[in-house]
Amino acid sequence: MTDKIEKIAQEKRARVKAGLAKRRGKEKRFRWYGMTSIFLAFTFLVLLIGSIVSQGYTAFYTTEIRLTVDLTEQSLGIEGKPLNDETLEYLSYRSVLAKAIFNAMPEVTSRGDKRDLFRFISTGAEYDLRDRVAANPDLVGQKIEIWALAGDNVNQFNKGNIDGKLPESNRQFKDKHINWFNQLEDDNRVRTVFNTRFFTNGDSRDAELAGIWGATVGSFYTLLVTLALSFPIGVAAAIYLEEFAPRNRITEIIEININNLAAVPSIVFGLLGLAVFLNFADLPRSAPVVGGLVLTLMTLPTIIISSRSAIKAVPPSVRDAALGVGASKMQMVLHHVLPLAMPGMLTGTIIGMAQALGETAPLLMIGMIAFIVDVPSGPLDAATALPVQIYLWAENPEKGFVENTSGAIMVLLAFLAFMNACAVIMRKRLERRW
Repeated sequence: MTDKIEKIAQEKRARVKAGLAKRRGKEKRFRWYGMTSIFLAFTFLVLLIGSIVSQGYTAFYTTEIRLTVDLTEQSLGIEGKPLNDETLEYLSYRSVLAKAIFNAMPEVTSRGDKRDLFRFISTGAEYDLRDRVAANPDLVGQKIEIWALAGDNVNQFNKGNIDGKLPESNRQFKDKHINWFNQLEDDNRVRTVFNTRFFTNGDSRDAELAGIWGATVGSFYTLLVTLALSFPIGVAAAIYLEEFAPRNRITEIIEININNLAAVPSIVFGLLGLAVFLNFADLPRSAPVVGGLVLTLMTLPTIIISSRSAIKAVPPSVRDAALGVGASKMQMVLHHVLPLAMPGMLTGTIIGMAQALGETAPLLMIGMIAFIVDVPSGPLDAATALPVQIYLWAENPEKGFVENTSGAIMVLLAFLAFMNACAVIMRKRLERRW
C-alpha cells in the first residue's frame, strides 16, 4: 500500500515537474519573441534614421566659388550716371559675375562652353552681390573678391552625390565640367561652408536656394492657432463631461463620438475643413488660420480624452475635502481638481500638438500645398507647413531636392522628439502619486 501511494506521489511530482518545465519553456519563448520583436523594431528604426541622415546631412553645407568681380563704373556701364539706389538696384550683376568666372577660366572660349561654365554659379549669387553693393555703395569703382554660391550640379558633385566614375551619358555633370571643377579647386577657388540658406530661406525652384524657414513659420502660425483653440475648448469639454454632465443617453453618445473621432483618418478632417472653412465660410486659401482650425478639430479628441483621464486620476478625497470646507462645486473644480490634473492635461496637449505638427493630408486638402516663396508675416498670409514642404520637395527628381527632403525630415523629427521629450519630462516632474 505504501509503495502504491509513493508511486502515485512520484507520478504526480513528475507531472508537476513536466508542467512546470513546459510553462517555463513557454515563458522563455514568449520572452524571446518579445526581445526579438524589440530588436527588430529597433533595427528598422536605426536603418530608417540612418538612411535619412545619410541622405540629408549634406543639405546642411554648401559649395561656394571664389571670384574677382569688377565693380568699376566702366565695367558696370554707369559712367556719367548718378549713383543712387535705383541705379544700384538695376545694375547687370549677372554680366559682372559672368565676366568674373570667364576671367577665372580663360581657356573656355566657345559660346556653348561659356554657357555651361556660367551655370557653375547659382542664380542666387546675383542677388547676393546686389544686396552687398546696395548695403555698401562704396564698393562701386573697386575690384573685390567674393565667394559666389555654386550651382546645384557643382554643389552635388562637390558633396559626392554625383559619381564622376559613372559613364558620361548617365550624368548631367560631364567630363569637361569635372575638369573645370578640378581646375577651380586646384586654384583654391572652391570651398565648403555651412548652408545658412537652408534655415533662413523660403522655398525656391533652385535646390541650392531652397530653405525651410517659410514652412517653419507657416507651421508655427498653424500650431499657434491650433493651441489657442484646442487647449481651452478641450479642457473645458473634459471638465464638463467629467464633473458636471449628467449621466444619461446624450452624454454617452457624446463620449462614444469623441472616442470614435480620435480614430478618424486625418484626411476626413481636411475634407471637412475644405467644405466648411473654405467653401462655406470663405476663409483665405492656404492660410495657417484655416490649417489651425482643421488641426484643432483633429486634435480636440486627443486633448479631451487625456484631460478626462487626468481628471479621473485626482482622488475623490480631494473633492470631498474641498466640498467639506464649504467650497462650491465650481470652486472645487477650478481651485483643487484642475491644478492637480493640469500636468496630465498639458502632457496630452503636447502629444496632440506633436501629432498635429507631423500631419500632411488635412493641410493638402485646404490648399497649403501651394508654392510659397515669401515667408508669411501672419496667420492670414498664404503659407505652407513643414510636412507639406517635405512632400513638395519629395516630388522633385533633382538630387539637391532629395537631400533637402531628407534634411527637412531630420529637422521635423528633431522637433517631434523635442516635443515628446518635453511631454515625458513634464509628466515625470509634475506627476503626483496618490
